[in-house]
Amino acid sequence: MPYRRDDGFALIIVLWTLVLIAFIVAHVTANGRTEIRIAGNMVAEATAEAADDGAIVVAIFNLLDPNPDQRWPLDGSPQEVRIGSSRVILRLQDESGRINPNSAPPELLEALLRVTGSDPGSARELAAAIGEWVGSTGTAAPQQGQPAAYRAAGLDYGPPGEPLETIDELGRVLGMTPAVLAAIRPHLTLLGPAQPNPLTADPIVTAALAEIRAASQVPAPANQTPENPVIVRITASALGPSNARVQRSAIIRVGAALPGGYTVLAWGSGLD
Repeated sequence: MPYRRDDGFALIIVLWTLVLIAFIVAHVTANGRTEIRIAGNMVAEATAEAADDGAIVVAIFNLLDPNPDQRWPLDGSPQEVRIGSSRVILRLQDESGRINPNSAPPELLEALLRVTGSDPGSARELAAAIGEWVGSTGTAAPQQGQPAAYRAAGLDYGPPGEPLETIDELGRVLGMTPAVLAAIRPHLTLLGPAQPNPLTADPIVTAALAEIRAASQVPAPANQTPENPVIVRITASALGPSNARVQRSAIIRVGAALPGGYTVLAWGSGLD
């Protein structure tokens, strides 16, 4: 049978069609595998997150144990629990061991800035600026009356004279730098008392308290008992399926006088 040019052209079309089909199948298969991996990662992270939340509940019940000797210490030491297939490390810390910039005296803020690396002059000015921002100095101007110092720095806002809503808000205070905020952030809270508890303070806060102790500005440590509510920061770090790692935190007020024995003040990821 004689060879016809049309037969060769048809064969080429068939071959290219097969190549195209093979390419489409490979692409769909690859996308399907990627989506399966993404879905698997999402499930693993959700499982680890649920384990974190469950471990926080375990920690709360531990804090409510009527036998004080059975309660975990509030010193940040690790406590391991297993929730399902996840391994969770819990750390409990007394929130009153941190400094509350909304209510702390300027001398304490200044001391914290000094012990974290600020020079004395900058620490004094920044502590005053924080007090002006939160309104603790009584000299803050409303935002519409923007102070000249903020205008001179090229800022289109001024101190509101109101308590901070988040620690991140300190980044807007005149003179605050990312490095300074990163240095003091681990030692701050918006839920603690005006004077931190020296019995549970970390070494940095302890050093700041020591700097002003001579002036008798620090009261005697409070006796923390079940009758006296204590604010506890619970941090849960889960290692779940497929090596998923999730961290969740909660801040709880615990005390026998509270309804149910505790009150949740904050719960989630990335708490200040």
